[in-house]
Amino acid sequence: MLTRRKLIDMYIRFFEEKGHKRIETASLIPVNDPTVLFTTAGMHPLVPFLLGEPHPSGKRLVNVQTCLRTNDIEEVGDMGHLTFFEMLGNWSLGDYFKEDAIAFSYEFLTSPKYLGFDKNKIAVTVFAGDETAPRDDVSAKKWEEMGIAKENIFYLEKEHNWWGLAGGVGPCGPDTEMFIDTGKPKCSKNCSPACKCGKYLEIWNDVFMQYVIKSAGEKAQPLQQKNVDTGMGVERVLTMVNGLKSVYETECFKPVIEMLEKLSNKSYSDEKYSKAFRVISEHIRSATMILGDKNDVVPSNVGQGYVLRRLIRRAINYARKLEIEASQLTQLCQFYIDYFKADYTSLEKKKQLILEEFEKEIRKFENTINGGYKEFEKAVSKMQNNTLEGEVAFRLYDTFGFPIEITQEMCADRGIDIDMEGFFESYKKHQELSRSACVGVFKGGLADDSYESTKYHTATHLMLAGLRKYLGEGVHQKGCNITDERVRFDFSFDRKLTDEEIVLVEKFVNDTIDKQLDVVCEEMPKDNAYKKGALGDFGSKYNDIVKVYSIIGVSCEICGGPHVCNTKELGKFKIVKQESSSAGVRRLKAILE
Repeated sequence: MLTRRKLIDMYIRFFEEKGHKRIETASLIPVNDPTVLFTTAGMHPLVPFLLGEPHPSGKRLVNVQTCLRTNDIEEVGDMGHLTFFEMLGNWSLGDYFKEDAIAFSYEFLTSPKYLGFDKNKIAVTVFAGDETAPRDDVSAKKWEEMGIAKENIFYLEKEHNWWGLAGGVGPCGPDTEMFIDTGKPKCSKNCSPACKCGKYLEIWNDVFMQYVIKSAGEKAQPLQQKNVDTGMGVERVLTMVNGLKSVYETECFKPVIEMLEKLSNKSYSDEKYSKAFRVISEHIRSATMILGDKNDVVPSNVGQGYVLRRLIRRAINYARKLEIEASQLTQLCQFYIDYFKADYTSLEKKKQLILEEFEKEIRKFENTINGGYKEFEKAVSKMQNNTLEGEVAFRLYDTFGFPIEITQEMCADRGIDIDMEGFFESYKKHQELSRSACVGVFKGGLADDSYESTKYHTATHLMLAGLRKYLGEGVHQKGCNITDERVRFDFSFDRKLTDEEIVLVEKFVNDTIDKQLDVVCEEMPKDNAYKKGALGDFGSKYNDIVKVYSIIGVSCEICGGPHVCNTKELGKFKIVKQESSSAGVRRLKAILE
């Protein structure tokens, strides 16, 4: 049985023997990067060096990196999705390229000294080519030379075998992905690793950054420094090498699931409860690693703290299904502290804080949760057409602290629909009541406080985030005027935006709207807001206590409000005009359709 410890040591040693230097695991919380909440991949902390800055450890690097991805939280509970995971990676910064990278990957995958997979069970994919760049025959030829059968080499389109920064501008290139053939029959004549049928399971990915796209729509040009970036998930490898059915059978989760079985007197093999076992063990692991990171994060209503709170509360909700007292979940925290502390020393140093903050969040939630469940059960007994009233869903959210996602899950478990339109209508009424107590107009450029203008205010935050993403962090708000028909927004920038840049910003805003992200608000001292990374370009005009509005993973700004509850309320965003406002300042006008 291959253990986590042995796998990590084996991987690091293999690449050290190939001339790589082991580098420290970076924080799970990105430093000086407001575009993401957490480190999402091993390459994330290395972006400056992939772009050409010399790395102090040289051109060949290797490590294991803690990562956390939040886009699939609702999917956690199936057999494969995780939020927190460990990623093994090796990099070449302008040194070796495709042939050597593929040779290293093949050796580690197939050698009896290492993973020992049968080469006949390995399938690989390479870039098929398009108008951006030619097909990657170099990688295909190398795989064939290494011993992979031609019928197990698949050319796939950009969707599957191309890496690039969001927006499609910047360093980019083809990748080659490695899969293990499970032996299942093909789902169709054209079955390939692109299928979701389960025949092929991805185990590794080599990215070849050999091009740069300077503006949207342009053909890729050769990159002066060609890099290799690879990624191999620890949990997935342990599952596949050890012949297990899912990551939850590995040592990363099995001991915790066994603890939960004892606490609940229920069996993981009972399908009624198996999802709850998986959610609790995964979310407690993730929450422990966030709380234990060397950069401090505690549960809150904004940013990383909001994600942490949601993970803990989702675990508590599923603990109720197993009839486990929430306070007993601290035993799981303790297990994960002990399990990971040899590799991540901040866990032991912050042990007391981890347990205290976890227990504090349990108490906060449990102070209202029982009343919330009673409210839910009462409403279910009276509902019509198998639909939970939107007003009830809002009361659970506003009065009892239930994130709307938890109410949605409780309903889904019982096959109940939710009147989401009614939920948002109740939220809007709540906003109107709050605003009626205020005199005059809101600061920050809001000309009136109708619901339409409220939508434009939130859309403005998304637009600024998009402008900073594609034009750079030197972009700052210089002025704003909002009516119930449009937003006029001034920002620091010294030239006219190209048509491609306009399209990129529009797409960024509309993609965020489509993701249906919550807009969360927290009041705090102004200095704390800046420490959290909130944007605020009119510091002298703010009171000592400010409101910080956050759209998770997208935007965090000091603002007088008001805002919608969820981005889904905004409709379609379109920039209709741009002009110069003054020297070094551009002006955009945008509408919601």
